[in-house]
Amino acid sequence: MNKKETLEHYFGHSAFRPLQEEVIDAIVNKEDVLMILPTGGGKSLCYQLPTLLMEGITVVISPLLALMHDQVVALKANDISAAMLSSMQTLEESQEIEEQLRRGEIKLLYVAPERLTNAYFLNLLHQLPLNFFVIDEAHCVSEWGHEFRENYRRLSLLKEQFLTTPIAAFTATATKAVEQDIATNLGLIEPKRVRGSLFRENLTVRSQHRIKDGRQQLLEFLKQHTDESGIIYTLSRKSTENIASFLQGKGIEAKAYHAGLPTQEKNSTYADFVADRVQIVVATIAFGMGIDKSNIRFVVHMTLPKTLENFYQEIGRSGRDGLEAETLLLYSAADIVQQKMFIENLPETPYKDHAFNKLDAMVRFANSENCRHQSIAAYFDDRIESCKSKCDNCTAPQSEKVDITTASRKLLSTIFRTEQKFGLHYVIDVLKGSKEQRLLQNGHDALSVYGIGEEYSKNQWLTVGDKLLELGAVSIGEFKVYRLTGFGVEVMKGLHMIALKKERLAVQKADTKRKVTYFDDYDVEVYDKLRTLRSEIASEKGIPPYIVFSDKTLKDLSSKQPQNKIEMLKIHGIGEVKFERYGEDFLELLSE
Repeated sequence: MNKKETLEHYFGHSAFRPLQEEVIDAIVNKEDVLMILPTGGGKSLCYQLPTLLMEGITVVISPLLALMHDQVVALKANDISAAMLSSMQTLEESQEIEEQLRRGEIKLLYVAPERLTNAYFLNLLHQLPLNFFVIDEAHCVSEWGHEFRENYRRLSLLKEQFLTTPIAAFTATATKAVEQDIATNLGLIEPKRVRGSLFRENLTVRSQHRIKDGRQQLLEFLKQHTDESGIIYTLSRKSTENIASFLQGKGIEAKAYHAGLPTQEKNSTYADFVADRVQIVVATIAFGMGIDKSNIRFVVHMTLPKTLENFYQEIGRSGRDGLEAETLLLYSAADIVQQKMFIENLPETPYKDHAFNKLDAMVRFANSENCRHQSIAAYFDDRIESCKSKCDNCTAPQSEKVDITTASRKLLSTIFRTEQKFGLHYVIDVLKGSKEQRLLQNGHDALSVYGIGEEYSKNQWLTVGDKLLELGAVSIGEFKVYRLTGFGVEVMKGLHMIALKKERLAVQKADTKRKVTYFDDYDVEVYDKLRTLRSEIASEKGIPPYIVFSDKTLKDLSSKQPQNKIEMLKIHGIGEVKFERYGEDFLELLSE
């Protein structure tokens, strides 16, 4: 079969996505390749398809056991021989895979980078007919990336020991500096460099200042995503459990996931999520790395991520099937302080300064009034047009600015008059003329600033405080004590004008009229019946439902309702292999 026939037969697609064919051709021509393509852009097909056109075995190196497992299951479902070697297997299972490799019965072998430092495994590779190496998550090679791994740095040995075997490196995120670092450290020889646009046209990106704990904002958001799969990210293990419990109390199906849970419970939650038995997982960033679940419709961040790389990779886990998906970032100035405290505890190295710079970029993004997609692209040295309709800044009417210079001076003066010894809530109590006992005992009711802040509510004053913290006019010390910076002193003296979006001083509510739609003309009733059949087949086969057919395929089926094999093979994601395995069952249902 040629590449087009292979694409249709095994993967059920009638055409390549942008850049895929270019990379496949380069791999078949035995060139080194470095591809940077957003999550959901179709990177895995770029190395899964060419090995079917070539003699020999492809070795795929990935740090993510869950992803390797999911991809092996999906490949086998497409009748492609694949296996993984990992610490999860018994000696007998590993030996059986080795024998299959020697007999030429496996086309794709997935391994973790640590295995490449094992002398026994390297000796095995030298005895096998290899066609090319794949390095997934290649940004882990670079010390300037956000997920540097020492074992990835050692992958330079591939070119030392297998000089004539090409390497294809793939990542979703890399600045130009990281891209060069990857190519240099892997020793790639005049690699074919392919960089896709970072614009995810099916992804709507929103950012809001968190009000209190953000739970009401979360509930309003989830009203738009009933019965849909999503991930909610938060910073600590405790908060994952608290938010999951809160959602359960509201009748929403949710489970917590973090590194401190028993392995059996973590595995159970992961399996339930992948199999659509639970809709929402509330997790620390440890969850979802490498997850191949295609029908995640939303991702929510309850706190500020530490880098734009992290943020972009995490939101990229939604909408992998190409259907509409949505992301929401909730953050406050307190998040910035907490992240800076983490960085302060790092050793004094260039990496520490680098971490501060990355956090500053994340803060600028969260507060930006520019197109969100454009801001992300700019960070990764890419230039794109504004999205016009896929982020909150582009769809919102032109925001009216409020001059809060006077309010800022009042707040800064109160911090100064109370000798920079108190937290923000106490300072606001002074401003608003509180009769709180501690305040009276300190004699702060006698200060000239006492009671001069009646024009704003406490929440509004907290927002003013957030803005001053974002601008660097104040800093937070031990016990959350607020202090003036040099810039803050200048603001207090009236040397700078401070402005704020008008809506930030208002109580924020989600747009309850907004509802995301994915297909204009699919039959909802038929779609629900197809989902039920898919779940039954998946349960019987012991595989995740999306491996049977994706949501996109089901919606295409419910829209076009094919009545025979020829019509069904025209449906997105259905090739000969998938039809032979599941086609008749779905045709029978559709004929009814």
